[in-house]
Amino acid sequence: MNFHTKGIVLRTVKYGETSVIVSIFTELFGMQSYIVNGVRTSSKKAGTKANLFQPVALLDLVVYHNEQKNLQRIKEHRWATLYQQLFFDVFKGAVATYMVELLQKCLKQPEPHPDLFYFMEDALLHLDKASPKIVANYPLFFSLHLANFFGFRMVDEFDNKNSILDLQEGIFVKEHPVHQYYLDGFNSEVIAQFLRVMQPDELEQIHMPVNTRRYLLQQLELYYALHVTDFGQLRSMLVLQEVLS
Repeated sequence: MNFHTKGIVLRTVKYGETSVIVSIFTELFGMQSYIVNGVRTSSKKAGTKANLFQPVALLDLVVYHNEQKNLQRIKEHRWATLYQQLFFDVFKGAVATYMVELLQKCLKQPEPHPDLFYFMEDALLHLDKASPKIVANYPLFFSLHLANFFGFRMVDEFDNKNSILDLQEGIFVKEHPVHQYYLDGFNSEVIAQFLRVMQPDELEQIHMPVNTRRYLLQQLELYYALHVTDFGQLRSMLVLQEVLS
């Protein structure tokens, strides 16, 4: 059967001489792998087709779907949204690459997750239009809110008494935990600020030194590694920290 769905390209790998295998996070089926033939020839038309399957592209698709197969096929594909800056701005591109890699590391099963899809779509569209100050704060904002969909949401109970963030438990506590995975002082206070942000425009109001931002990104990578099986390391982290420095 044919199904109409939107999708966000996560990863593309060359296959044979003219084809690609594309990992796409779809609105209807969650993460799926598709083989797409004839998009890697020297013709101008084929080159345009290949551009549609670059990571973070937001596509409008008609797909064949068979639950018994690991590799699906696409019948029709076109842009769902043409970004204004995301593919041309090095800073926004680095943030988008980080977002897509973080999402992909968390997705373990090819199951429908429409609320997560709409969150991801909305996050990319906001990033495309964001000011430089918002872009700088966007990876922290995205990382904290993405965790909500995977069962390890941080609980914002920061106050003068509960001022230490236990990264293992995802909660603010009164005393330093017996393990080493925690934030305190200014670092935990900044995380609490981010947890209170509901709309990206509010990120304009959060100020911090570059070194603090870099350190907190590393700590959130650790936070994900503590809660996601076989998380590993984010390859995009080095590039992200470099461009946002």
